[in-house]
Amino acid sequence: MHKLSRSNRDKLQQFVAITGASDKNALQALKASDWQLEAAFDVFYSQPQPRSNGDMRRLEELYNRYKDPYSDMILAEGISVLCSDLQVEPQDIVTLVLSWHMNAATACEFSKEEFFGGLQALGVDSIGKLQEKLSFMRSELKDEQKFHEIYNFAFGWAKEKGQKSLALDTAIGMWQLLFAEREWPLVNHWCDFLQDRHNKAISKDTWAQLLEFARTVDPALSNYDAEGAWPYLIDEFVEYLYDKSVVEK
Repeated sequence: MHKLSRSNRDKLQQFVAITGASDKNALQALKASDWQLEAAFDVFYSQPQPRSNGDMRRLEELYNRYKDPYSDMILAEGISVLCSDLQVEPQDIVTLVLSWHMNAATACEFSKEEFFGGLQALGVDSIGKLQEKLSFMRSELKDEQKFHEIYNFAFGWAKEKGQKSLALDTAIGMWQLLFAEREWPLVNHWCDFLQDRHNKAISKDTWAQLLEFARTVDPALSNYDAEGAWPYLIDEFVEYLYDKSVVEK
């Protein structure tokens, strides 16, 4: 370790503090990613973490603390207790990121398999260790590719079971939550437009295409292509912005 530069030594210490990895494993991950911290996290968490019987017992104890007394699931009440233990609000976006790590099928529910799988992927087996991962999970929202994955995951996670579309109020709440992280100046106008002119559930295609629109089209619409393959709802939104003089033609 004495051969490392000060900058790399700091990265090693930061990596160990966040992941709980040994110096040896931290060094391997950082070297494999050319000393880029975010890439090193991906390397580390993509590798299967060895699990001892003690680890599994601790996961079982954690699961039993939160699971519903009448079903083998963690439901809304258990998730509320989990959030309280983590000292985060249930509506904090980090709970969405945690659900993404667990590949949870539905909001406010974790199956035992989802709960175990998510914590194992994160390399944690206690609330203290999970709490230490919160800053890492928040940082994942700053990564373009991960934000895209979390955004797409959110559609299926937030919609009602058995429904193909996302209820409008739920979609608006999710957009306001997600675009608070990846600032899009038109998000409030979009939500107002939907309530004024649409007032229907949101399809998966519209959900996916809106992120592409927000990522690629300038807020002043200077590079908007009216002949592009946008869903009709996005084309109508553009007309709404012109009608309301939010942007000039």
